[in-house]
Amino acid sequence: MHAYVHIVDDDASFRTALERRLKLAGYRVATYASASELLGQLPDDEETGCILLDVRIPGMSGPDLQRRLNELGSTLPIVFLTGYADTATTVQAIKAGAEDFLTKPIASEQLIEAINRAAARHELARGRRTRLDSLRALLARLTPRERQVFDLIVRGRINKQIAHELGTTERTIKAHRHQVMEKMQVQSLAELVSIAEQLGTRASGGEVKA
Repeated sequence: MHAYVHIVDDDASFRTALERRLKLAGYRVATYASASELLGQLPDDEETGCILLDVRIPGMSGPDLQRRLNELGSTLPIVFLTGYADTATTVQAIKAGAEDFLTKPIASEQLIEAINRAAARHELARGRRTRLDSLRALLARLTPRERQVFDLIVRGRINKQIAHELGTTERTIKAHRHQVMEKMQVQSLAELVSIAEQLGTRASGGEVKA
């Protein structure tokens, strides 16, 4: 399925022409005349796509909208469009996470390539987010004691050390360890450590990073 492309540009004739061009290429398209219009109909992050955003739209500018979308947690990649090449704006937008920066008039091939790159990156980001959500759900199934054992295991403690730190027996820790491995659906310590790395729990004393 082709990506969903969201065009934000105050030039109605440009919007219409671009919409027609992209629909002919097989993309689904939504258009917005301003940043506030897009914010009022916030695109669904669950659909693979990207935003084609004009830099100099009236009201809230392209870079301002980019910042706002970042604040709202949007993962849709942004491809900036501009009629005026401006190095400072380009650098600022790319640093803030823009996928690309294209100067009008834009060749169809260049535009399609940029959209496809952005859509592919969005697909990867969505896949990673889904994976992290699944891991967080597994972690939430651990009892408070199992969570303590998990945190100590992934920081390299052996059963004897964990038992000493938690004031219990090695046999009890072995039982907890078995439960942790089972609930986290892993077979090895390496897999458990990998999960902790992905969730950012290893170096943070057990606090899961958002």
